[in-house]
Amino acid sequence: MSYMDRVILHSDINACYASVELLFRPELRGRPVAVGGDEERRHGIVLAKSEEAKRAGVKTGMTLWQARTLCPELVVLPPRFDRYIHYSREVQRIYSEYTDRREPFGIDESWLDITGCLRAGEGERCAKEIGARIKRELGLTVSVGVSWNKVFAKLGSDYRKPDAVTVIDRANYRDIVWPLPAEELLFVGRSTRVRLAALGIHTIGDLARTEERVLKLRLGKMGELLHAYANGLDNSPVLREGEYPPAKSVGNGTTTPRDMRSLEDAMPVVVSLCECVGARLRRMGMRAGVLTLELRSPELSWISHRRCLARHTDCDRELLETALGLLREAHEWPAPLRSLAVRAEGLIPSAAPEQ
Repeated sequence: MSYMDRVILHSDINACYASVELLFRPELRGRPVAVGGDEERRHGIVLAKSEEAKRAGVKTGMTLWQARTLCPELVVLPPRFDRYIHYSREVQRIYSEYTDRREPFGIDESWLDITGCLRAGEGERCAKEIGARIKRELGLTVSVGVSWNKVFAKLGSDYRKPDAVTVIDRANYRDIVWPLPAEELLFVGRSTRVRLAALGIHTIGDLARTEERVLKLRLGKMGELLHAYANGLDNSPVLREGEYPPAKSVGNGTTTPRDMRSLEDAMPVVVSLCECVGARLRRMGMRAGVLTLELRSPELSWISHRRCLARHTDCDRELLETALGLLREAHEWPAPLRSLAVRAEGLIPSAAPEQ
């Protein structure tokens, strides 16, 4: 990185939910562990898994019974979001000692801009020091990417896991970033990946070398953005606390390892998603007035259904009743389903009076 470059870190708590649970159940270390919904009522999907479970083929979004088929010795623990929020705040406390530019990306990931911060010093050394402190003080591990922009810093934190530091600079980014699959790049989802593949673009390097005008013609402004990202041309700032725009919606979605062919297949996924959305609303101190259910087929066709709630709420049960009602009404849903998303909109502060 040149002397004019920013120094951006992206830090990711490894297997956050599962790692926090193991702090309270140390006797389970070394065994395959998953955090998921209510297994007895067959409601659950895998929200997080340990490295041992991952090696056995367990994936996030998989139903618990599927996970048990792959890994009969799997230990399933119920999610405790209050614990995850507590440890997320403790990790942020450590970050705050290095920079005031800290931008969370979910409960377990954050960008840090340490450019010119005296305590932080050089990027790789700072990343290793932060990782060592989080391990020593909290018992968790992080993977950290170091780069001159946010996009490559995130790619760095994903590059090696767990408990690793990866530096992506101007000298090595073509060797590290360009061979990666295109879907590893920020904002390249399943639909965009398919459209890129139709153009013969399979890696980030393919994307970087494609003429920008071709990408713009096929993908519009998103094509321009992805071309810039693939070439490391990202100047977006790391925001300070208080600079984040207010949330207009709260959503969670998942792509399941196998197709959902019936209401019975989809129900445990909807239950888990509604629990996640409800927990996030309560953490943010918000209530929702509208619920949207999005359904996607394996061919990427999708439909969405939305409903105004009788009253603003952050209650899991009320969100779930509405989501299941929408699911039952979606007669034209593209069966089989490959992914589901639940989104709460029309947000108001929990303390706001309601007539």
